[in-house]
Amino acid sequence: MDTQTIAAAGLPALGWALHGGLLWRRLATARRDPLTGLHTRAGWTTRAEHLLAKHPSALVLLVDLDDFKAINDTHGHAAGDAVLTATAQRLSVWCGRHGIAARLGGDEFAAIVTDLGQTPSLNALESTLNKAIRHADLSVPVSASVGHCHRDQLPFPTLTDALSAADASMYAAKGHGRRNTR
Repeated sequence: MDTQTIAAAGLPALGWALHGGLLWRRLATARRDPLTGLHTRAGWTTRAEHLLAKHPSALVLLVDLDDFKAINDTHGHAAGDAVLTATAQRLSVWCGRHGIAARLGGDEFAAIVTDLGQTPSLNALESTLNKAIRHADLSVPVSASVGHCHRDQLPFPTLTDALSAADASMYAAKGHGRRNTR
């Protein structure tokens, strides 16, 4: 076989390899929020379901930024983006190696942690999330409502049920004023 025949036979394989690599990168990108770097809902759900099934003491959280529209309206969208990025970073640090965080969309975040003994308290998370951020020489106030659900408190430990319970907890916190955790 001559060199041209070998090269001609290898070109389709090279093309498929490049195509596969591009598709893999696009899929990985679709599972990460481009602004915060956190998992998106699709990327987080599969991992969270696995962790919830494997860890009986897992904790599921929902975080919603309070009056986020006012931040964008008062300080501009760049400040809003800075708040979203800071919130994502703060939530990721809080989860550490024992959980994963996600940006579900807009100003709503979720997380699951599997080892509460290795994670700072919910009060510590609340305190961290509610710290103002610096943006363009301004101090931008941040307030978040946090809802949570322990897996072992659910009659059926599914991610859907845990998120629903955390959502109800979050809205109960919102009903009792800003900067609350329930």
